[in-house]
Amino acid sequence: MNQERRDSLRDAAIEVLAEAGGRGLTHRAVDAAAGVPPGTTKNYFPTRDALLRAVAERCVELYHQVPTPPPTDRESLAAMLRALLENVAGPGRHRVLAISELQSEAARKPWLGAILDRVTAADFADFEHAQRAAGLPVTPHRAAILTLALHAALSHLLAGGPDTLAATGLDDLDEFVHRLLETIYGPPAPGQN
Repeated sequence: MNQERRDSLRDAAIEVLAEAGGRGLTHRAVDAAAGVPPGTTKNYFPTRDALLRAVAERCVELYHQVPTPPPTDRESLAAMLRALLENVAGPGRHRVLAISELQSEAARKPWLGAILDRVTAADFADFEHAQRAAGLPVTPHRAAILTLALHAALSHLLAGGPDTLAATGLDDLDEFVHRLLETIYGPPAPGQN
C-alpha cells in the first residue's frame, strides 16, 4: 500500500479524533478530512480497531520526531518545559487531544494502552535525562514527580478554563515551571540558573 497515502489518512484521523472525539472517529469522517474518495480509509484500515491502532502508532511516531535539545542548566530546563507546555495550546494541540482520546479508549482496549505506553515510558526516561543534563540532583522519584505534574497539566491546558488555569498557576507557564522545579529541587543556589 502507498505509505504516503497511509500517513495522510493517519494524520487526518488525528485531526478527526481531536476535533470530534472518539465517537466521531469514523472511516467516513477520515475520508472527508483527508479529501479522498469514500471507502479509501476502510481499504487501508478495515476495522475501527485497525484505525485506532493506526492513529496511536502515528502519534507515537510524531512524538519521537519532535527534536528537543538537552538542557545545559536549570534555566534552559525551565525554558524547555515551558515550550513543551506552550506547544499543547499551539501546534501540538491536535496530537495531544488525540492522545487523550486514545487513552480513554485504552481503558477498554488494553492493546491500545500498550501502544501508548511507549510514549509515556519515553517521557519518564526523557525528563529524567533532561533533569540530569541540567545538572540537578535527580532521582527516579524526583523525575517521576516532575513528569506526572507535567502530564496532569495537559488536560487543564487543553480545556483552557481560565479559573482552573489561574488556580493551578498554568496561566503563567514560566512561573509554573519555575515553581515546579523549586518544589522538587528547592530554590536555585546563589549564582546558579
